[in-house]
Amino acid sequence: MSQKRRAGLQQRAREIGFGGGYRTYAVTGVPGALGQMAWRTIAALGVLAFGMLLITRPPSVLFRLAVVAGVLLVWFCLRLGWRRASAALELNRCYLYADGLVLTDQFGALRAAVAWADVTRLKRTYGAWLFTVSHRVELTRRGAPSLTFSVLGSQSELVDQLQAQAARNRIPQQTVHIRVQ
Repeated sequence: MSQKRRAGLQQRAREIGFGGGYRTYAVTGVPGALGQMAWRTIAALGVLAFGMLLITRPPSVLFRLAVVAGVLLVWFCLRLGWRRASAALELNRCYLYADGLVLTDQFGALRAAVAWADVTRLKRTYGAWLFTVSHRVELTRRGAPSLTFSVLGSQSELVDQLQAQAARNRIPQQTVHIRVQ
């Protein structure tokens, strides 16, 4: 992320009244969560195709195995590259301050900022869908539309920190567990 953009985000946080240090976490929106499910589904199908090639043993099995292994390797390298690039550019980030939070969008620009004093309710919805565990966090605010974002992963430190901040600021919390059967 450019120093200019980072300085702009920190300036905006100071204008709102956020002081002190902050921690940064990766977040996403609905398209990012769907993309994550697509990546994992493609990986599962690739592993399944790899296994089927080993079981059926068609002619020129080495060539076919090399193709499938190459596709899986390219897929893995693209995923790793995107993960490192998005972290370096600070895309889709949540800056958690003691006084509130600041969210950036998929381009690294300021998406929203909210002070804990303006939050009236924290709702967390979580569940597992197609190899992906996701937490959807919705912050209901006074005089403004709700702020919604997704956090991927089963044990997320960000979700724990958000719940702790809500408890400290006496914000009502609601947790919804979605079970897919």
